[in-house]
Amino acid sequence: MENIADVVWTGPWWKNRGIRKLNICIALVLLTSAINGYDSSVLNGIQIMPEWDRDFHKPSEETRGMMVAAQTFGALIGLPFAPWLSDGLGRRRTLCLGSAIMCGGVILQALASGTVHFVASRMLVGVGLCLATNSAPLLVTELAYPTQRAPITAMYNSSWYIGSIISAWVTYATLKTLTGSTWAWRIPSILQAAPSFLQAILIWFIPESPRWLVAKGRDGEAIAILAKYHANNRERDPLVYFTYGQIREALSIERDVSKSSSYLQLFKTPGNRRRMRIVLAIGFFSQWSGNGLVSYYIKDVFKGVGVEDPGTVSLINGALQIWNFFVAITAALLVDKIGRRPLFLTSNAGMLVTFGMWTLAAALFQTRGNRDAANAVIAMIPLFYLTYSIAYTPMLVAYTVEILPFGIRARGFALMNFTICIGITTNQYVNPTALKRLGWKYYLVYCAFLAFELAYIFLFLVETKGKTLEETAAIFDGQQQIDNIANVGHDAVTQSRHHYGGYQPKSEDVELSLSRHNSMVPTIVTERDDSDWRPMSADTNYSIQQKEVLKYRRNDSPDRPW
Repeated sequence: MENIADVVWTGPWWKNRGIRKLNICIALVLLTSAINGYDSSVLNGIQIMPEWDRDFHKPSEETRGMMVAAQTFGALIGLPFAPWLSDGLGRRRTLCLGSAIMCGGVILQALASGTVHFVASRMLVGVGLCLATNSAPLLVTELAYPTQRAPITAMYNSSWYIGSIISAWVTYATLKTLTGSTWAWRIPSILQAAPSFLQAILIWFIPESPRWLVAKGRDGEAIAILAKYHANNRERDPLVYFTYGQIREALSIERDVSKSSSYLQLFKTPGNRRRMRIVLAIGFFSQWSGNGLVSYYIKDVFKGVGVEDPGTVSLINGALQIWNFFVAITAALLVDKIGRRPLFLTSNAGMLVTFGMWTLAAALFQTRGNRDAANAVIAMIPLFYLTYSIAYTPMLVAYTVEILPFGIRARGFALMNFTICIGITTNQYVNPTALKRLGWKYYLVYCAFLAFELAYIFLFLVETKGKTLEETAAIFDGQQQIDNIANVGHDAVTQSRHHYGGYQPKSEDVELSLSRHNSMVPTIVTERDDSDWRPMSADTNYSIQQKEVLKYRRNDSPDRPW
């Protein structure tokens, strides 16, 4: 049987003009994650600065928790609207809107003169980030070339560290060069607006998701995008038919299963419940594995082992971000070679071991004043992040969006982000107070939870290696659904090769008659000129199941099927 491996480009991607253009477009979308990383890390960096403490009158642990968590509160406000906008307006428009809102929030943050002002600006940034980070990974995974989908989508979340690295070193530079000036923390805040503004402008130069276009009945535009970026403008390439056929089949199955578009649909079918118990769990695990201690309160962690010099802490923070980025990108490139399940199991087991050692070393220092134990804590932090970044950085977003079918992808991803927000909020608000009152004993809570995480991942995580996006999303619905989608792709490739034998006609009408068992299905007729496919008529209330019949006709012989 024909599969995706039989019709894709097998040479180096940089030698294929269409894939090169596509990856440049995707790079702009990956910038969303870098912006998120910058935003999350910049607050960590400026809290180290005495100037920030002075300007906000040395906020208490509770006040600092509120200031840090404000962005998450904003994200919670935006969450109900994010999937509605992503599915309604489209991935690109929602991303543009989110970037524009972020620009406004960042400017207000840089000009903040009091706690209330600062919290309000952080909430606005959270709303913008919520919209952008809901639509961006969907666009990445739905646009990417089939053989690159998994590693590129894994690179989306890994790109978080690009922003984090820039933030860490910018704050280090301003700390050293602008000592005593309020601009030491305001400049890092202002710089965040630049990439958001750039993204809001350039997003219109990249293509929309073909999946979204087909779902909206704009099949001609979807085919044109698949042809331009996946097949170097060859509309009759077998890969175009394979991908387009599977997209329509998957959408048809979803329509048959679900007639509604509410959040309740995420839990109505056995397949969706299996998906969501994984999605919600890994979303919460990503924030409650102990990583939040260093991500948001590195100052408090190092204070607990006697390291309080702002310059030293800032330097370690910058080096740690570079280390995390290196590990995450390496893991992202290995996703298809190693598989999802081995990466998650290795990550969870490694975190349990390294965090346990971190806890032991912290206990020895705080109870006995052992300086070697303090140094061991500092050494354990990069080892812990090595194990965390093996799976949770590259695969959190990538695994979530690939196992969710198109119809519930935006809502399911939004709900996963909701669990992340809950985890972040509790971390941000509880961690500073708990560290102050409990010290190393607070780490025991994370040790227990990491043991639970490992058991949960072992029992429930499903491997998805080696399948197309549509096939992956169907795994949880049973083998028959996987076979249906695979058969459509096979039939489309077979028919395209049978009719054209590799020759690409220059001008023709193409009629796709799609039948299901004995029922007649409305047709979509498209007409090609020198620039694009133009839909002449389309009825989006079609359905496809196992068999796709492709009939072709030339302009000079319209009644003769090929």
